Amino acid sequence: MSAHANLRFISDARPIPDDDALDAYSRSVVFVAEHVTPSVANLRVSRHGRGGRRQEGGGSGVVVSGDGFMLTSAHVVGGSSSRGHASFADGRDLAFDVVGADPLSDLAVLRAEGDSLAPAELGDAERLVVGQLVVAIGNPYGFGGSVTAGVVSALGRALPTRAGAATRLIENVIQTDAALNPGNSGGALADSHGRVVGINTAVAGVGLGLAVPINAVTRQIVGALMTDGRFRRAYIGAALGSRPLPPRLRRELGRADCVEVVEVVPGHPADIAGLRAGDLIVALGDTPIEDVPSLQRVLASETIDTELPVVAFREERMLRLPLVPQELAA
Repeated sequence: MSAHANLRFISDARPIPDDDALDAYSRSVVFVAEHVTPSVANLRVSRHGRGGRRQEGGGSGVVVSGDGFMLTSAHVVGGSSSRGHASFADGRDLAFDVVGADPLSDLAVLRAEGDSLAPAELGDAERLVVGQLVVAIGNPYGFGGSVTAGVVSALGRALPTRAGAATRLIENVIQTDAALNPGNSGGALADSHGRVVGINTAVAGVGLGLAVPINAVTRQIVGALMTDGRFRRAYIGAALGSRPLPPRLRRELGRADCVEVVEVVPGHPADIAGLRAGDLIVALGDTPIEDVPSLQRVLASETIDTELPVVAFREERMLRLPLVPQELAA
């Protein structure tokens, strides 16, 4: 084929003009904005400041039921009174109560004093792929939403959280390059179908935003906050870290990693069970343990005050110890 013929072939391909491609992109963003913005509110809360003074703070929230239940970030209402006000794009301003907050997942449930609210449709963050279009919608100033669009830039991130002396990792955090404006915390991260797949929680750097995913784990947390006002977790009272298995154990167990006990808190479940600093945890109950998140998943509310054998490697010996997790008081 001649060079001339090759050029002609390229010309005949007729790539999509930039304005057509932009129209398609714009239509997707406009659809999501119109679909989700009525469900997103500006939240105004009062916090206790120094000297007993009250300071105004806030963020955004997402309606998840027609009878007023809303989702937001726990840090938006943290340290606040149990009440606040939510302003919607249609001009309504409704009082709300804090039903429950879970700082270790950075999620909180509110209930607005109103009916006929427009609930957002919750999606599944487990179906997201890197490069997928997402739209961040918040209501940082009230009476008007803030909409930014971008892509999922990374998945599987872990975000450390703290509540008092307790620390924990939020798993599978969504990283996006959709710009987050001041007051966007607690707002919606939606896919191109208008389904909320995350609750915006933090700015990780220039052009990087993080969102707590909507998945099976967070749905369980939200359900518990709605019904009980709290989410119960088990804990063992030890500082832990993921580390590679020694070569011999790697061959025997057919996997590469485990969890090392870095420090044991005296008088707490790990200490009572006989765990020591330097022990390598390879199983908890019937579940193989390869990293700290896999151990956290086993420590559900059902394991509180229930014997859960821990299998640990110490000084060339495999031990099976009777661990009884207690409830974590965050």
